[in-house]
Amino acid sequence: MKKFLSLLMALTMALSLAACGSKEEAPAQTPAEETPAETVEFTGVEDGVLTVGMECAYAPYNWTQMDDSNGAVPISNVPGSYANGYDVMIAQKICEANGWELEIVSSAWDSLCPAVQSKTMDANIAGQSMTADRMAEVDMAGPYYYATIVCVTTKDSPYASAASIADLAGGKCTSQSGTIWYDSCLPQIEDAELLAPAETAPAMIMQLQTGAVDFICTDMPTAMAAVAKDDNLVILNFSGTDGDFQFASEEERAENVNIGISVLKGNTVLKDAIDSVLSTMTEDDFNALMDQAIAIQPEV
Repeated sequence: MKKFLSLLMALTMALSLAACGSKEEAPAQTPAEETPAETVEFTGVEDGVLTVGMECAYAPYNWTQMDDSNGAVPISNVPGSYANGYDVMIAQKICEANGWELEIVSSAWDSLCPAVQSKTMDANIAGQSMTADRMAEVDMAGPYYYATIVCVTTKDSPYASAASIADLAGGKCTSQSGTIWYDSCLPQIEDAELLAPAETAPAMIMQLQTGAVDFICTDMPTAMAAVAKDDNLVILNFSGTDGDFQFASEEERAENVNIGISVLKGNTVLKDAIDSVLSTMTEDDFNALMDQAIAIQPEV
C-alpha cells in the first residue's frame, strides 16, 4: 500500500511538472522589438512660431527701421530694430491665416538657404528668385511676386535713353551678389565693364548714385523703390522687346522672375500651408501690396 501511494504521488508530481512545462511563456520584448513610434514630420512650426529669414536691407522687399510704425516686426537677433516691407507683410498674412506667431531673423543673403537647410530658419521670405539652382537646394512655395528684370541709371547718363541692352554696350555696371542679374544678365551686354558685385541692394544703388557705375541691373520693385527716393534715377525697362535680356526658354525666364519662399527640402506640410495662403491672392493683390511697401519705405 505504501508503495502504491508513493507511486501515485510521484505520478501526480510528474503530471504537474509536465503541465507547467507545456505552458509557453511569451518572450519579453526588448525596446528594439517594441512597435516603432510614428515618425514625426518636421515643419518648423511645432512651437507655433514661424521663424523667417531675410536680409532686412533689401527695400522694398524688406528693410530695417528703428520703431514699430506701419506694422513693423521686431528683428529677434538685432535688439531694438524692426523689420518691415513686402516680405514682412506677406509673412504676416501667412501667420495670421495659420494661427502662428511671426519671428523675423536678419541674415546675410548668402546665408539664407544654408539657414533653411540647417533648420535655423523655417522659411526665407526674402525676394529670392525661383531658379533651378536654388530649388536644387531648397523647396519653394509661391510665386508670391512676379518681378520684371530692369536696369537703372541716372537722368544725366548717356545711357538714359537706351532702348535695348545693345545700347548699354561698354558701360560700367554691377548688381547684387548671388543674383541672376549679376551672373546671367549683365554678362549679355557687349563689352560691359562688370565691376565686383555689391553685397546688398543699398550698396548696389549707392554705387550708381556716387557715379562708380553707369547703370545697375535689378528687378522692378527694387528699381521702383530706388526711384521713389531719388528722382535723379530712371528705370530702363526692355521687357517684351527683342532688346531685352535673353534666356534659353520662357520657362527659364519665368524661374528667374518668379519670386518664391524657401523651405527645407521635403517639408511639404509647411510648403502647402504657405501655398494655401498665396493661392488666395492674385497678381493684382501682390502688386497692390508692393505699392504699399514702396509708399512706406523709410528714407535711406
